[in-house]
Amino acid sequence: MPHFTLEYSKNIDKEKLAARELFAKLHTAAANTAAAFPLKGMRSRAFASEETYVADGNPDHMFVHLLVKIGVGRSLEQREIASKELFAVLTEHFASSFGERGVAMSFEMMELESITKYNKNNVGDYL
Repeated sequence: MPHFTLEYSKNIDKEKLAARELFAKLHTAAANTAAAFPLKGMRSRAFASEETYVADGNPDHMFVHLLVKIGVGRSLEQREIASKELFAVLTEHFASSFGERGVAMSFEMMELESITKYNKNNVGDYL
């Protein structure tokens, strides 16, 4: 963990989205935060929303939402620091968009209960 899910409006150009670049930056930041997330558990995915309506419905408006799911065991202070650092990465990645068009950006981090979350992972064997 963490698992990053980026949901975004379909009207974002692929070069502007640069999802793999964003994910690389998020993974690096997460590994270096006070919460010290292990690299082997990180996963990222992105999904374009086919139908969107932002604010007044202007089709040029864009949105991005980053959901970060983490396992339990980190203090509220660690989660707050990590959230601020990860949101800063997201904000910096899309900074140029703010001068070009309406942008709605959001972020949330949620803990998954360990009693209802299961993993099997051997990625660490190949890092």
